[in-house]
Amino acid sequence: MPKKRPAAIALAGALCLVTAACGSSADTADGDGGEAVAGAANSGYPVTLENCGVSETFTEEPGRVVVMNGASVAEVSTLLALGVGDRIVANQQTYGMSEVAGRADAIEKLPTGDVELNDAYDIPREAMIGLRPDLVLSTTSYGFDEKNGFATREQLKQVGAHTYVSPQGCDQDTSKMTIADSHNLLRDLGKVFGRSARAEKIVAASEKHIDEVSAKVEGEKRPEVMVLFSRMAMGGNDFSSVVAKGICNDILAEAGGSNAFENASATSFADLSKEKVAATDVDALVVIGYNDPDPAAYAEKLLKEFPQWPAAKNNKYVALSDSMYLGPSNDLAVEKIAKVLHPDRF
Repeated sequence: MPKKRPAAIALAGALCLVTAACGSSADTADGDGGEAVAGAANSGYPVTLENCGVSETFTEEPGRVVVMNGASVAEVSTLLALGVGDRIVANQQTYGMSEVAGRADAIEKLPTGDVELNDAYDIPREAMIGLRPDLVLSTTSYGFDEKNGFATREQLKQVGAHTYVSPQGCDQDTSKMTIADSHNLLRDLGKVFGRSARAEKIVAASEKHIDEVSAKVEGEKRPEVMVLFSRMAMGGNDFSSVVAKGICNDILAEAGGSNAFENASATSFADLSKEKVAATDVDALVVIGYNDPDPAAYAEKLLKEFPQWPAAKNNKYVALSDSMYLGPSNDLAVEKIAKVLHPDRF
């Protein structure tokens, strides 16, 4: 389990590939660089992206990619979805689980660069330079902050490396993140790697899937949902990893639900007392597993702890992982939550 401080910093910055069974264009293990469709890179270079105030111009497809941790799998999952996993020379992102069959195993097999990580479980400056990257991906600008011991974007530019901060990560405030940001990440990296057609195909499948689910629950009463990370401490209270704002709320809305604690904090996470949680009517639980092998057990524990909740009386919960984050499989979270909240509509 990550230490409290780095986990809190990274998770605050972190906030989906869909399976064929859900009508998506992404395969179960997300593909790799060996796929024929992935190998057909177009000739649309140079490509220029304006990213957090930095202009990055790519004259060719990156071949040595480093993916920083950020308590995310959005970036590595997006690369796998685009079929460019073989461009990764060092990946620090992993949850050990996924809603997409085969994805966790595919991530586990990626090289890590064999570097010694810092206290934030990420790649320090000297080790980063030693990896000789031509592209470094960070979930937020935190990963390029010199005072935290990381290589800056300018320092990486000096050694020939491009850099990219994912959508809504510029100021490390993910409270306004939506599903559209997941699609923007796909589109941006699609341009960088000459895979725009593949990116658009994945986005179209995701949007179609979400629209189909939302149409089924339209007009239904919206249950109040508690979203939190299992067995995660990020503050001083009993419930310090409760999601208040960000992409999870967009996912809930598409699934026909509302966040019971949306107004509990102005930032992405709320730090709540047990009394506050007990006094709130919770109709359903969404428990996000972050390197927790059994988030469902944590959900069941909470339902027993708060038997007065409608969620406890009706045994309504769902345990999810990467589909609740920025990334290419948010549509899976929408469907799974909608089926729990509105089972009669499926």
